[in-house]
Parts: sequence; structure tokens; C-alpha cells
Amino acid sequence: MTDNTQIGVEGEQQARPAAASQLQTGGFKHKLLKLLGRAPLPPSTSGRQVPLLADPSGQTLIDPRNGRPYIPNTIRTSRYTIYNFLPKQLIFQFTRLANFYFLCVAIPQMIPGVSTTGTYTTIIPLMLFISFTISKEGYDDYKRYSLDKVENARSVLRLGGGSSSVRYSNSSAQNANPLKGRKRAGTAATDEVGVLDRVETGSENWRRVQWRDLQVGDIVHLKRDEDVPADIVLLHAESEGGLAYVETMALDGETNLKVKQVSAALKRYDTFEEIINSGAMFVVEDPNPDLYRFEGRVELAEETLPLTLNEIILRGCTIRNTAAVIGVVINTGEECKMRMNTNRNPQAKRPAVETTINKIVLTLVLYVLALVAGCAGGYVMFQRNTERTSFYIQDLAVPWAHQIFGNLVQFNNVIPLALYVSLEIIKIGQMYFLNSDIEMYDEKTDTPAKCNTTTILEDLGCIGYVFSDKTGTLTENVMKFRKVSIAGVAWMHEMDLEDSGKGKDKKPSTWASGALGPTSKDDFRDRSGAPGLMRQASRWRPSGRPDKAQPALTTGHMLEHIRQDPDSPFAQHATQYMLALSLCHTCLPEWDDGEVDFQAASPDELALVRAAQELGYLVVSRTTQTVTIRISPDPNNRDNYTEQTYQILDVIEFTSKRKRMSITLRCPDGRIWLLTKGADSAILPRLRLNELAKQKESEVRQSVEVENQQLRKLEYSEPRNSFGGRPSLNIRRSFVQAKRGSVYGRTSFEMDTLAALSQVNSRSVPQITIPEEPASRGVSPTPAVAADLVTSPGPYSAVDLTSPGPFSTERNSRFSYVQSPTHDGPAPTPKSSSSRLNNNGRDRFSFLQAPTDEEIFGRVFRHLDDFSSEGLRTLLFAHRYLSESEYDSWKKIYREAETSLVDRELRIEEASEHIEQSLDLLGASGIEDKLQEGVAETIDRLRRANIKIWMLTGDKRETAINIAHSARICKGGSNIYILDATKPESLHSQIQDVVDTIDAEEERGHNVVVIDGHTLTFLEAPSQEQTLFIELVMKKVDSVICCRASPAQKAFLVTAVRNYGPVSRNWFLRKQKPLTLAIGDGANDLSMLLAAHVGIGISGKEGLQAARVADYAIAQFRFLARLLLVHGRLNYARTARYVLATFWKESFFYLGTAYYQRLNGYTGTSLYESASLTVSTTMFTSLCVILPGIWEQELQAETLLAVPELYVFGQRGKGLNLKKFAQWMFGAALEGTMVWFLCWNLYGGEGPVKDGGLYALGTLVFSVNIVWINLKLSILDTNYKTSIILGAFGITFAGWWIWQVALAGLYQAGIFPYIVKTAFFTSFGNDAAWWVAFFAVQGCLAMLELIYRSVKRDLVVAGLWKVGRQWLALSTWKRAVGDRGRWEEGKEGKEGDGSFLEDWDVELWQVMERDPVVKEKLGEMSKLVPDQENHDDAHGYDDRRGGDGMGGGSGEFGRRQSEGVGKARADVQRDDGNWV
Repeated sequence: MTDNTQIGVEGEQQARPAAASQLQTGGFKHKLLKLLGRAPLPPSTSGRQVPLLADPSGQTLIDPRNGRPYIPNTIRTSRYTIYNFLPKQLIFQFTRLANFYFLCVAIPQMIPGVSTTGTYTTIIPLMLFISFTISKEGYDDYKRYSLDKVENARSVLRLGGGSSSVRYSNSSAQNANPLKGRKRAGTAATDEVGVLDRVETGSENWRRVQWRDLQVGDIVHLKRDEDVPADIVLLHAESEGGLAYVETMALDGETNLKVKQVSAALKRYDTFEEIINSGAMFVVEDPNPDLYRFEGRVELAEETLPLTLNEIILRGCTIRNTAAVIGVVINTGEECKMRMNTNRNPQAKRPAVETTINKIVLTLVLYVLALVAGCAGGYVMFQRNTERTSFYIQDLAVPWAHQIFGNLVQFNNVIPLALYVSLEIIKIGQMYFLNSDIEMYDEKTDTPAKCNTTTILEDLGCIGYVFSDKTGTLTENVMKFRKVSIAGVAWMHEMDLEDSGKGKDKKPSTWASGALGPTSKDDFRDRSGAPGLMRQASRWRPSGRPDKAQPALTTGHMLEHIRQDPDSPFAQHATQYMLALSLCHTCLPEWDDGEVDFQAASPDELALVRAAQELGYLVVSRTTQTVTIRISPDPNNRDNYTEQTYQILDVIEFTSKRKRMSITLRCPDGRIWLLTKGADSAILPRLRLNELAKQKESEVRQSVEVENQQLRKLEYSEPRNSFGGRPSLNIRRSFVQAKRGSVYGRTSFEMDTLAALSQVNSRSVPQITIPEEPASRGVSPTPAVAADLVTSPGPYSAVDLTSPGPFSTERNSRFSYVQSPTHDGPAPTPKSSSSRLNNNGRDRFSFLQAPTDEEIFGRVFRHLDDFSSEGLRTLLFAHRYLSESEYDSWKKIYREAETSLVDRELRIEEASEHIEQSLDLLGASGIEDKLQEGVAETIDRLRRANIKIWMLTGDKRETAINIAHSARICKGGSNIYILDATKPESLHSQIQDVVDTIDAEEERGHNVVVIDGHTLTFLEAPSQEQTLFIELVMKKVDSVICCRASPAQKAFLVTAVRNYGPVSRNWFLRKQKPLTLAIGDGANDLSMLLAAHVGIGISGKEGLQAARVADYAIAQFRFLARLLLVHGRLNYARTARYVLATFWKESFFYLGTAYYQRLNGYTGTSLYESASLTVSTTMFTSLCVILPGIWEQELQAETLLAVPELYVFGQRGKGLNLKKFAQWMFGAALEGTMVWFLCWNLYGGEGPVKDGGLYALGTLVFSVNIVWINLKLSILDTNYKTSIILGAFGITFAGWWIWQVALAGLYQAGIFPYIVKTAFFTSFGNDAAWWVAFFAVQGCLAMLELIYRSVKRDLVVAGLWKVGRQWLALSTWKRAVGDRGRWEEGKEGKEGDGSFLEDWDVELWQVMERDPVVKEKLGEMSKLVPDQENHDDAHGYDDRRGGDGMGGGSGEFGRRQSEGVGKARADVQRDDGNWV
């Protein structure tokens, strides 16, 4: 054994990737990393050796890899240190092309005699602006550093060193419980807990230290519910059997508790002194990020035993259900496995729009160079034609260097100097509005949204992929028993919902049995056609299928039947099932003041035990030998009960490989009872009638596949948007323009249901339709099929109304129907209802007669499929009774397996196979893993926004798929493809098969790929399989579910998507990759949060580490919709508009100076006075771009939430691209040219003027430019005109004239190129011609702008703005002036031509928002969870609707076909009959 374990550790070291050894061989990169202290260490020869010392505090262990002490137990999530902050930031800032450009301009500007605009006018503002940006980034990182200090300062008990000491003392079991005032039933009554019982002040030198002070080799003590500060080897656990239960949710996302045990080498010692004096040596593997594998050994004097992951507790775990544990530290700080799975050197994130800005800057640099070259060429011509022939200037030639650099400095501000600092100010304002958004405030936890970085705010509007964790992000980690199938009948369990409504969470609910008895014919049935039992509306709706009707039968009805007829076969069957719920588990009850709580290894088990308690089967106590059940026949009367004690013989634990758990019990009557629960795939082959069960399962699966095909056909028949999704609105629009009135005039909207609209002429009544997700299950395409589905064989036909499947072809129903229940018509009438209506006794449950095994299997498997499609976790319960001889013979085999030191788990599994056979089915359960509020609706809304949702979790595959159904990541008709490296087929062939299958589809459906972490390891290295896989998930599937993934694998997937992307046709976004967003709440999510373009942390149950490190933090997943669709899109639009407006105003402003060069011989003389030029950007043209960048709202939040398709505005770069930039630059050139020539001809040319000097002309052009820039950007081009923006315009307008007065009064008198002193008072200021020219130019500019906007708005509303070449077609104009043109969104056209609502211009939506009816409708659609009354109507159910108890299907397909439920439509009309 010694040789084997030695080989295992050394082999593991040799199997490591060769990257470290390659770097070790030399090279510049390795030397640089070694100089920076970041070079990877070479692997050790025999692993890390950690001795077990009695007093480890006095010794420091040395790392053999570098000869230095092991690293301290500190972590760092901040991006910078005090040494590298300034160098990194300087590099980061000057990689921004604009900053680098200004640095290049500022250097020659400081040369005396070169600059015509001053010496330090560029370098000083540049340094100030960069300093501001660097300071803001430093402040953001200092906050991360402060949070790291808090994490590193947490305390723990360590053996040796510190300020206060404690000791362990041996005592009796009565003193073992550290939980004061709590009785732990069945755990500490008779059994001794362990060697180390409690902590007392005294010797043994236990002291409390901070986490940062821990070192390798330290021995630590942890209590229950404490977090593990480092990777440790378990030395002792204070619990029954010496087992430690740990929660790994923050590490791998799994909710089940893991069992850790002490190494067999240490179990022989009886006291703590013996353990620490044993001289044990732990030889463990070098630090690595593998969370699911560990290799090492324990060396003692007499033997060596292996050390596996079962004896290791990793940092990030939490001690649960265990009073205390003791362990020795083997990995610290950044060498812990959890930290090695994170990106330990995160880089500063750049906004995606910065790439486009750099390209625009490069374009403008070329423009400036062209201006300089043009001026140089003009000066050559001036020299030849004028300078050499004019005696007064022929000896005053301007040196070439001065001429070129002078013009370069003069025109350098075409690229705005304050571009980035103004953008930072805008982002601070955007951050304020994001943080103070009351709609993203979680009242329950008192947590608002928080922006940790402002750098990438606009990236929130360009996200294409969302990578989400599961536990704590999508789910609440709260399990609830929701449905049960017993003897082929499905029952809804809602007792916990009644409790929550009353605010009593701990006490089992009571069920009002009086609701059973029908009193009239109307009460005998509900609208869905379910007969017999009338009840109120189900409080629960599956989030994945909210339109699916639920069973009319509840567990309350079942208890009523058992009380009325306890000897019936069904009652006995149900009693056995409820006993199985209360017995087949490992939960420990804890009593406190008469209230019971349970310590469970998983939330699933806790949900089952809670459900048993609510049904009257309470676990009173449990030890390793016995379990006592308190049975209350009537949940309303808890005082009437009996207790039964069962002897626990064996417990075969659940494992991910077995997928089941079994327990053998000796019943009070002496019989031996075997109970087994597990996944259907694990239970089904072990049933007594497994062949029949497999046959019925196959038939049900075939039936479900037919339904899925029908569902996909239904989806294909609906309109599609430009990216293949179902549009939020189906709008039929006319090309007809208004024949009278203005497009800004009032519009009227008429709303009605689909039934009413079907009678209206579609040519005269345009419609807005709100589509709805089709039903996911229970579809019935034709009335004929629906009629078959109504009837089912046997006594269950009374309630099996809509269940399709192989058992639905026989006609043995005791009800007659006038019309199929899937159509609106008379409800079913019972043939013998009169006798039943007058009988409140057993006849009401006469349908609960004993069915055949074939019927039971068919219905149970149908229920399992329904449960799974609703996102419920399904379990099958089975049992059988054992004879004494059979049990004794098996017990020998099992005891040998339990005591085996070699392949123990494998031998236990083999032994369990002998007894877990020939089982009888008891029933099936559906457990709800509760989603956070609004998760499913949020994911549906994000999908409509062309965002692909991936779920990356460390949990099991089955659990991940169930949650994907609940959260609507998987739809009812989704094609789910599972990639598994353990299959016989090669991974390459599996991927290729998926590609071929998808390519063979006639219509592309909703495809989902499921992959696990083990399979993903084969795709991490570059290979043909990796390329094929990336192509598959990027181009052919809609969602990916990755289960059992480590944090590093999550980051790998995010990085792979981030680095992949099709080449964009847009020149500005040619290399733009798809923007990624990662969202999670635990430490295991940090890697993907840092790897993604945007990281969102949730303040969840796994701690606040993700919220601290992420770029943004929110309290609930549902807030992500508003964060992206509202704040993201608005911030992107604001930032894009700011960039375009800034470049526009600078180009427009300096064009006059360029034209003026012709008049001064291209010598570089500026048209504008230098003082005004210096402050123009800061004082007079800054507010008009900054304030709209903060307050502007192109569209209202309600519109953006109601129509998520509008989010593609940022994804496709519509706000900032070549076309947009060219349009704005063309406008700048046109308007700048108009200003110069109008001003020159009206005042500077041949006209009579009072002041013909340069200052008067320059001030006229300057004033026109300043006023027009503010008027256009603040008033004309702003949709949301707040008082702040209007006030800023007034302040700027008045401030400009005040500045002119100040200049005229304060300027020194003298002869300058600019005669400023008193000029505004005595010369041009009181010249009427100057003012006429000023207002005339402003009027011309305003008139041109308003005409353009009016024409554009008319064409946009009429649908003619984006018709392209169709402008030349006569048919286009006939439709424009006629009254028969009609066009429906989603039916024709292609992306970008205006055929889809996401391509519609913003102006059209702004017009629609002005109508109060449309505004109200959009407001209703924007609600994540609509009002219950409207919500019920929209989904086709009311307070009385419920499904049957056996089929699970509700016939939603047929009902939607005939009734059109949920198809609310708005008729959009203009006053003249035409509509907008």
C-alpha cells in the first residue's frame, strides 16, 4: 500500500501540465514573471509534507519548491497593489487613442514659438483629466482592498499563539452538546459523542487568531456553522460516528451536504493528545485547482494509508450538523483550491464602445492631418501668388515647422480634449441613477442595486450572452414538496402555501375538509371539466408553465379519504407511502420549546420530512438504532396521535453514482422492511415488474415526443422577429400617411379580445397582438384527438379528462360530453350525479378503486414527465418486505463491504445490488426547488431581447435540467442534447451528431446542449473537438447547461464565448466579440465574473463575495431585466449620443477656422479669440452634452420592458457606427459651411458694417456656434427635456453674453489681432447688422433642422423611411397615398429594413408613447408579474380551473385554438381612420 500511494502522489505531480516546467527552462517571459514574483513554481518531487505537531505555532514550515515559508493565508481580489497601480494605470490611460494623441500634440506645443494657442493649454488639462480618471479607478479598487481586509481579519481557534486560550476536556455525553437550551432528540441521549467534547478556558493553548495569521501545519478548531478558513485535513469530528457534514454551496454550488470522515490511520487513537503526538506526516499533492480529486497519504511509524477527498475539507465550505471539527492546515491563501479556481490577476475592464471611439479618433486624426496638409499646400500657393509679390510681407515667411505644428495645434481640438473626463462625469451620474433606482431595491433584505465600477456602464446595453449560476442566483435553495402520485393519481400538496399565507412557517397547516362537499350542480364541476371535487384555486403555479392547470385533488382530499375509509386498498397504499416519507431519510430532529426543527443532509430530504410532518407523520426522534414516528390521523387535531418506533438496521447512503438511497427497518410487528427512493432511472430496473414499467415508460415518452413536435409546429406557425424569436408585439401597420392633421396629432386606440376582432375587417382595423407562450404539455391538436383524450379506461375515467398517452384509447367513461373539454362549451355532465351529489361520504372517492399495474405505471410515468417539465425534482419510492433468512445472508455480505479498506464504496454498491431488487412501486414525488421571484419571467424577457442564457452550475445534471425547465431556459418543446464523455461514442461523434440533427431540422427549434464538467475537461485544450463544440454552441443552439462545473471551467466557457464571434459587417465593429455577462452569488462564481465583460454579483445565501468583487451588485435575479433592458440600453444610447455629439460639435465649431485660413494666407491665425477658445469647451459646450448623457431617455422604461426586442439597438451597434458617425459628420460639415458663408456674406464681406475687424467676425461665428450647439443638443435633439436640461441651456445662453461683457470690460487695451476692449459696447455690439446676421443664421439653421426632422418623422410613421431602392418603385408611392396598403410585422422583410419592430426607428415608438392608451398598455406589459386577475385571464384560467388528478395535461393547445385566450389585441387608429 505504501508503494501504491507513493506512486499515486508522484504520478499526479508528473501528470501536471508542462507549462510550469516550460517556463522554468528560461525565456524572457519567465524571467519577467520571476522578477515580478509571479512565475509558477516547479512541482515538488514527492508532494507537500505537513507534519502533525503538538505545538505548531513555534515552527515555520518551508515550501520545498522555492525554499521559502509557505504563503500566508491572505487573499486579494483587488486589481492593483501600491507598487503597480500607477504604472498599470498610466499604460491603461495612454492606450486610449485620444489620450495618446493629445500627449503627442502637447509635447511640440510646449516648444517656444511653435504654438499659436499657448504653451500649456493641452498638457495641463490632459494631466488633470487623466488624474481624475486614475483617482476614480483607485478609489474603486481601494473599496475592494478594504473588503479583502475584512475577509482576512476573520477569526478562528488555533492550537498555540494568540491572546486568549481555551482547552478541550473529556466529559460525559450529557455535556457534549454546545448548543445551550436545545434538546437534540435521539442524538445525545445514550451514545457517546467522541473524544473531544467541549471547549473550556484553561490549558492546551487554544487561541483565537485572524485568518491571515494561519500557516501550513496549524491545527484549527471550527464550530458548527463556521466557515473553513483554509484547506484542512480532518483530525476529529464531534458527532455520531465521527463524521463531519460540510456544505459546499459556495464552492461548487451543490446543495447537498458532503460527509467527511477522519482517516482510518487516526481512528485508533482515543484522546486528542494521542492524535497530535502520533507523529503523523501528511504527504499531499501540490496546490492545484481540481475540486473533485485529491491525492495524498498519511504516514505513521507502523503504516501508510491513503488520503482522499473524503478526509479533506476545502476553504469555502461551511460546517453543518456537526458540533465541532478539528483539522490541520495543508493549503493557505491563494494556494487553496477555491482561490486557484479564481482569476488571481484580474485586469481592468474596458468598455466595448471604446474600440469604436478609438477608430473614430483615428479617423479624425487623419482628418486633422488632411487639414494641416491642406493648409500647408495653401501656404505654398499663397507664397507663390501673394507673399513673394507683396513687399510688406515678402521677408516675413513663416518657417515650415512653425506653420505645420501651428496648424496641428490649432486643429487638434477637433478631437475633444475633455472627451474622457466628460464621459467619466456622465457615468458618475448614470451610476447615481442606477444605485437609486427604487425598482431595483429589495425591501426584504434592505438591499439596493450597487455599481462598483462606472467604466463599463454602457456595456450593459450590448450583452449577447448571460452566464448564470444556479444555486442562490436562480433558486432560493429552498425545497418544497409539491406533488405526489400514488396509485396512478396525482395530488397537489399546498399546505405550506396556506401556512405562508398565514405567516406561520413552522407549524403544519390544517386543511378545511368542508371544502370537499359539492352542494350544487355548478359546484360539482369547474370550468376545466374536472368533476367530483370542488376546491379553491391552486395557490401554486409552475414558473416554467404558468398556463398549465393543476390537479384538482390535494393531499387534503387524500387525508379525508383515508380517515373515511382507512381499510380501502388506496388508503393502505397511501399510508405506506407517507410512512416511507417519514422513514427513508437521515434527518435528525431537534426540539426547542416544543417546536421541532430538522438537520438534513440535503434540502430535498428536509422537504420530504416536512411534507410527512404536514401530512401527520412527524419524526419525533432518530438515533443510529431507532426512529420514532408520531402519527396524527387528523392534521387539525394534533393531540390525537400514536407513536411507532422502528429499528434501523442498515442505511445505504445516496451517492451520485447510485442515484438512490435505501434503508432497512424492523417494523413494530417484527417484519423487516426495505425502503428505497431515488431517480426513476435507478428505481425502474429494480422493480418487480420492470419489463412492464419499461414498456409503459417508452409509450409515455413517445406520446410526449409527439406533443413536443406539435408544440414546435405551433411555434413555427407564429410570426418571428429578425433573430428567430417570438415578438412581444405583432403589429399590422398601414403604409397610408395622414391625409389631414399632423403626425403629432392625437391617435386613438381600441382594445378588444381576439374573438371580437375576428369579426372586424382587417383592412380597416390594424391590430397590436400580445402573443403568449404556447402550452408546453397536454396539447391536443384536433377535436377528434381531444375526444380520445377525455376517456380513459377503468374506474379513473371520472377524473382523467385530458391526459394523452397510450392508455387513452378505450371508451369506458361514465361521463357523456356535448363537446370536447378543450373547447368552449357545455361542461361534462355525470350520468348518475344525483345520487353522488347527495352523498358526502365514500362515494365521492369511488374513483379511487384499485387499478391494474399497467394503468398505474402509465399514469405514474406520465406524472413524472409532467412533474419534470414543470421543473420539479422527481423521486420514485419503492419497497419490499424481507424474510429473516434473506436479510441475514445479505447482512454478511454488506458487513464485509462496510469494513473493507480497499474499494469500500464499490463493494457497498455491489452489496446493495443484491437486496435492492424485486421492488414494488409506492409512488412518485415532485419537489419544487423554489426559484427566486420573477426568475422565469426575467429569463423569458431576456430571451426576447436576443440574449442567450447559459446556466453554469456545480450541481448534478438532473437537478440542473429541472431548474432549467422551471426557469424557462428550456421550453416545453426544447430539443435537449446531452454530451457525455462516459458514453461509448466518442465525444467528437456525439458533437457531430448534434450538429447533423440540428441541420436536418426543417425549422430551427429551441435547442439546448447539456454538458458536464468531466466532459468539458476534454474540450479545454485546443483540439478539433473544441472547435466543433464552440461552433455548435455559438451558432446552432440557444442555451447551454453546464453541470458539475468547477469555477475554472465556468471561466473557461465564458472566455471561449468572449473570444469567439462572427466578423461584423460594420467597419467600426468588425472585430467586436459578443459581449458576455456572468451573474452569481458565491465565491465559486468569482472566476466567471472576472472573465466576463460584465460581472453581476447577487447578495445571496452563499455570501457577499460575489457582490463585493463584481462590477455591479443586485439583490435578486429579477432585477437583471431592468438593469439591462432599461439602464443598459439607456446608458448605451446616452453614451453613443454623447460621443457623436461631442465629435459633431468640435468638427462643426472648428470648420469656420478652417475656412478662415484662406483669408490669412494659411498662416495659422485663429478666427477665434484665445481666451474664449480656452474656456469654450468647459464653460459653454459641456453641459449640452453632459446633462443629456445623464438624463436623456429616448424611450420610457415601460416601453423598453414591454418590448425587449428594442434591446438589439445596442447589440447591433446601432447607436455608434460608421453610418451614424458619417451622418453626424455630414451634418457638421453642412451646418459649419452654412455658418461661415452666411456670417461672412452678412457681416464680414462687402456689406456695410461698423466693425470690420477680425474680433467682430470671429465673435459672430463663435456666438452662432455656441448658441446653435446648445440649442440643437439641449432642445431639438433631446427627447426627455427635464427642467435641469432646459435650465442648463438658459444658463449657458446667458453665460455667453455675460462672458462677452466681462471680456470687453477686463481685456487690456492695445493693438492685437483681436480688438476686444469695449468692442462689445462701442463697435459690433451696438451694430444692428451684427445682430441681424446672428439671428438670421440661427433661423436658417433651425428651419433646416426642423424641416428635416418633420419630414423624417412623417416618413417614419408612414413606414417609408427605410424602404431603400423601393423609393424608385411606383407601387411604393401608390401604397403611400392609397388606403389599401397593409403590412404586418414579422411576415416579410429582412433584418435592418424596418420590417421587424426591433428595427423600427425610435421616433415611431416616441409617437406611440404619446398616446395614453398605448402608454397604459405598455405599462401593463412591462410588469414582470402582472396583476393576478389580469394574469389569470391572460393565461386562460380562473379561480375555479384545475386539472384532473391523473393525466396532468390540461388541453391548453385546443383551448387556445378555439378561444384565443390571452390574445388581447389593441386596435391602433388615427382620427382620420389611418393608424400609427
